[in-house]
Amino acid sequence: MLAVKTLAPKSVIFRRTMRLMGNLFEISVVGKDPAWADERIDDAVAEINRVEKLLSTFSDDSSINEINRSAGVKAVKTDAEIFRLIDRSIQISGLTHGAYDVTYHTPEKDSQDNAVSAIPQNGKSKTASDRLNYRSVVLDAKELTVYLKEKGMRIGFGANCRGYAADRAKYILQMSGVNSGVINSGGDLLTWGLRPDNEPWTVATADPSQRSQPIADINISNMAVATSVNARVSTASITKKSIPVVKAPKGFPVSGIRSVTILSPSAELSDSMATPVMAIGVNAGLYMVNQLNQMACVIVDDQNRLYTSKGIHIAN
Repeated sequence: MLAVKTLAPKSVIFRRTMRLMGNLFEISVVGKDPAWADERIDDAVAEINRVEKLLSTFSDDSSINEINRSAGVKAVKTDAEIFRLIDRSIQISGLTHGAYDVTYHTPEKDSQDNAVSAIPQNGKSKTASDRLNYRSVVLDAKELTVYLKEKGMRIGFGANCRGYAADRAKYILQMSGVNSGVINSGGDLLTWGLRPDNEPWTVATADPSQRSQPIADINISNMAVATSVNARVSTASITKKSIPVVKAPKGFPVSGIRSVTILSPSAELSDSMATPVMAIGVNAGLYMVNQLNQMACVIVDDQNRLYTSKGIHIAN
């Protein structure tokens, strides 16, 4: 009687796309069992929904709303998770010299005089929002309290909430045995492990829609990639052939920025840094990123010139 050898199933990528936090999320896990993969993705979705509820400002009983309602009145005790998130956001605000700011201001809370002065002058508002920023947030790590010094101050996580949710979903997936996967949140990518063929994830393999982009072949295994696009700049298609790669030692032509892509180990950090780098420009943005460990960036200007921080190599 002949023995029949049963081959073990090969690992493949299981994907699911859904709308979460107002954006399209695609969660991909590498595994062999469809049922197992489906359960793991369910766990990740549940965690993303939890984070959305945690950071929501639509619920009257949310910690964020309580902190905002108590601005200028009292410190609010919160849980460790929200406290750490606010603390990290303030650190990033300081790192970018306020280009990223977890705080904002509600003009309707100002006096009538301030409301009149809210009309932008020379492109800048002259209201209290000019003097109130992340420096006006008082944190007490021992008591886990958050205090906004002035009435009308608010905190919000519009810039990094999706990144934080992706980081948390990745953690849940790893804890449940997913050794490799990708979370695509509105085009921003978070990867870990290797592809089924044991090759690293690249931008193109993590998100096939990015195959025509100049950064398509960059190795992003165990990294987070976030891109901020300047909506005021023309969105003409960009291909490898149309973009000259510019070395970045000294001086850059005066030009607007079309897009900024940040690579770092954390989706929360990448999300937080992309827009500030765009705001401060090519020179300052590359200089800042080059001073930081485990972070890199790719900048495309409005002339389709591409600039890279140290450690990034893109073929012409």
